[in-house]
Amino acid sequence: MFRSPIARRVVLLTALVAAAAVSAVSARQEPAPPGDERARFAAFLETLKTEAVARGISAAVAARALDRLEPLPVVVARDRDQAEAVLSIDTYVRRRLTTATVRKAQRMFMQHRAILDTIGKTYGVQPRYLVAVWGLESNFGAFTGVRPTVQALATLAYDGRRGELFKNELFDALRIVERGHADLDRLKGSWAGAMGQPQFMPSSYLKYAEDFDGDGRRDIWTSQADVFASIANYLKAYGWDGEATWGRQVRLPRSVGDTAERAGSRGEGCRAERALSRRRFLAEWQEMGVRAADGGDLPKLERLASLLDAGDRQFLVYANYEAILGYNCANAYALSVAMLGDRISAQP
Repeated sequence: MFRSPIARRVVLLTALVAAAAVSAVSARQEPAPPGDERARFAAFLETLKTEAVARGISAAVAARALDRLEPLPVVVARDRDQAEAVLSIDTYVRRRLTTATVRKAQRMFMQHRAILDTIGKTYGVQPRYLVAVWGLESNFGAFTGVRPTVQALATLAYDGRRGELFKNELFDALRIVERGHADLDRLKGSWAGAMGQPQFMPSSYLKYAEDFDGDGRRDIWTSQADVFASIANYLKAYGWDGEATWGRQVRLPRSVGDTAERAGSRGEGCRAERALSRRRFLAEWQEMGVRAADGGDLPKLERLASLLDAGDRQFLVYANYEAILGYNCANAYALSVAMLGDRISAQP
């Protein structure tokens, strides 16, 4: 087919533009060369150092902590694949509350009974729940993590999915070093930056870590007294009531859908809290047909409770349960801590 010179030029120009567009798309789809990624991460670290100094952290500490760091891809992968979010509540609880774990928890409770009782009275938190948190967070202190805290937090801040959160945690980690609470080399923990036997994030360390043994250091790494007191202080700050339990398994009426609809969704708070129903008094749940797991009446207490649907089982949970959510906002985790605490008290 005949085309004029102008038409041929238009066709050629169109083809060139299309080829350039395809090339640009392909370039965007290709991963950045390792050298480019390292350069971008290094530039990001420089901005972190500048901001750290602006926030009152010394240039020496910022440089010592951030110079020559490399990103840790494994922590980004772990951030995308958290067991509490991936597994169902029932599956998670079954995997965590094995017979071996329960027996070890009971042994640890008896082994540390003296200091636990003292701390429990001081903070108003039942000791068995301190052991439950300790056990699930770090396998009773046996494994506190091996990832360098600053490097992990810098990687997650750079990744950007929750960049601002992890950047602030990074600055708090630098404050821990700046204030002499711990040496930089000691700051190792989970992929997410959680540290020590209680697995405190740096911000939680600054707010809740305790020096219960009186040696001048808030040592959540090796001092058992400081570890238990720090966990107790955390739960107390989130409203733990030492005179109450966390909740109970219940039996719902056949019209479960009607019960849930009448109860209403919480619709606020963290993701786990949003999955709970609105708080209602136990008498109101009784009126809606909710009963204890054995079919008996609910306790005649002036206590607010929320309904938690855990799949095969349902629970009414109280304020202490929500204090556990303050520690880790995942219903699978909170229910595991609560149930392990109950099993610790049932000594063989």
